[in-house]
Amino acid sequence: MDVSPVIEDGRWPAKATVGEAFPVRGTVFREGHDEFSAEAVLTRPDGTEAQRVRMVDTKPGLNRYEGWVVPDATGTWSFHIESWSDPYRTWEHNATVKIEAGVDERLMIDEGIAVLTRAAENAPADSAERTTLAAAADAMKGEGTPASLLTHGLTTAVHDALSRYPLRDMMTYSAEYLVNVDRELALYGSWYEFFPRSAGAFQRPDGTWVPGTLKTATEELDRIKAMGFTVAYLTPIHPIGSTNRKGRNNTLTAEPGDPGSPYGIGSEDGGHDTIHPDLGTFEDFDRLVARARELDLEVALDIALQASPDHPWVTEHPEWFTTRLDGTIAYAENPPKKYQDIYPLNFDNDPEGIYVAIRDMLTLWADHGVTLFRIDNPHTKPLPFWQRLLAEFRETYPDVIFLAEAFTKPPMLQTLGAIGFHQSYNYFAWRNEKTEIEEYLMELAYETDHLVRPAFWPTTHDILTPYMQRGGVPAFAIRAILAATGAPTWGIYSGYELAENIARPGAEEQIDNEKYQFKSRDYGLGDSTGITPLLTKLNAVRAAHPALQRLRNVTIHPTTSDKIICFSKKMRDGEGKQDTVIVALNLDPFITHDALIDLDFSTLGLGDDYHGGSIIVDDELTGQTFEWGQRPFVRLDPHGSAAHILSVRIP
Repeated sequence: MDVSPVIEDGRWPAKATVGEAFPVRGTVFREGHDEFSAEAVLTRPDGTEAQRVRMVDTKPGLNRYEGWVVPDATGTWSFHIESWSDPYRTWEHNATVKIEAGVDERLMIDEGIAVLTRAAENAPADSAERTTLAAAADAMKGEGTPASLLTHGLTTAVHDALSRYPLRDMMTYSAEYLVNVDRELALYGSWYEFFPRSAGAFQRPDGTWVPGTLKTATEELDRIKAMGFTVAYLTPIHPIGSTNRKGRNNTLTAEPGDPGSPYGIGSEDGGHDTIHPDLGTFEDFDRLVARARELDLEVALDIALQASPDHPWVTEHPEWFTTRLDGTIAYAENPPKKYQDIYPLNFDNDPEGIYVAIRDMLTLWADHGVTLFRIDNPHTKPLPFWQRLLAEFRETYPDVIFLAEAFTKPPMLQTLGAIGFHQSYNYFAWRNEKTEIEEYLMELAYETDHLVRPAFWPTTHDILTPYMQRGGVPAFAIRAILAATGAPTWGIYSGYELAENIARPGAEEQIDNEKYQFKSRDYGLGDSTGITPLLTKLNAVRAAHPALQRLRNVTIHPTTSDKIICFSKKMRDGEGKQDTVIVALNLDPFITHDALIDLDFSTLGLGDDYHGGSIIVDDELTGQTFEWGQRPFVRLDPHGSAAHILSVRIP
């Protein structure tokens, strides 16, 4: 009963990733007092069995069983649970208790011989397991006290043989449930967002701007790669409307030379399937993608499903929009924000026509090498539309990844993940206090992991939280460390390395927002007054430690300070090489704090037989080495070293 990971009784497949273990859980019980066992069985897309794992009772008394399985290829896999009455374990329990009490001693030995003989016959002919089990049965037929004869049936060799070829009676099976297994980039990646029109843009002496182009944007890729990012994310590159064009800082009147918001898509030059003429041509875009591939970067494109009043859709398909009683087309609003330069699509008026247009548009960009789409505000579009579109892309472009930019209530955010979005923006930017961060890390790792793959962004071009506004460079460093180690996917918006933190009065966004104007930056300052070296180090640490590339592996370690958080991540069996990382971080951007940490050694991959009083840890940020006991002391200075990122030496 209560099998997981299952979404809506199996209506949609759960999420999994190549190489990452995921837990199969179920409540397993039976009538009476006989022992039973259960296994999680993982099946490949072609129907062949891939893995069979013995499940363990993680909540004794509640019979909640769990087994971790690891898919090794993309596709739609399935899993189920098998459970059975276990005659060997039943005999083992009864015989141990009764012989110790001097009850039915000879009968218990005879029953053990019978059970082991059955088990030997159940094992493959000529196998070592058959030999072991048969030898144990023969040994129990010899001379000796019941207690000494019993030991022959309880050896480690017997247990190992039965773990491989268990003796099963009264087999039962759960239903079969589907899991969509995606490539690793769906789980683990480092995104760098930038506006192509600002890349290489400069201001003439007369104050007018020369915009950046796709050619100058291509030149940015080397800098992005040098920092260790894996995804180059471009904001919209389409033509921008002139009607109701927004001016600087979202003013309602654009001055001559103001470029407008790239989210006000569409002009007489074309719509979503067109490149802004100032940026260049499709040949230029293809060269950008080709250069990205040379650098082992993938290209993400921002898709906003909306139109400026000048978009060709408005004249060709006016029925795709909402007409108000006064005859005007409704523009977008998110009170108190108003977007007079944007018309939302009304999917109800022509769902098939809109679907085909959007599908064909996305196909065009995928054919030009885009492998990731960041979807703007997907929660304002119909869920059946996304369910159909994402399913079709899974068939036709299985390597394309969709990121949902849905800052909305949990039911919608999670349902977007359930119906097919590979990754999701989330509430990370607003989780600042220790307890809420700890709770959120655990929620994402163990409660919603089958629904949502989180992408941690400390800021975006639309979001600059009060914490980031007030905390200066240390705040940018702290949140980068937490994002890069707390989630397998993280991202930054260009200028983050310069700690750009001046807000527009009364708003949680930057002043002189790049959405409405060109912005020229001296990225060289990131090496001196900014945090470029830290970002580069963080991405290198992530690349070197597969434990930081996983989601379902977080352990929280208590600390004596409400400003210092400590958590660890450990690779699970079947995921590859052993790797364990401990993160201790000061969350306060102003003041040095110290704390004692209560480390749970049992969660660090040290082995069940490890009884040492200390461990050796290497700080990946500073190169220092420490010997830590189970209650180490840390002092962390936000203006110097705000964190330890420690790799654990496994004995």
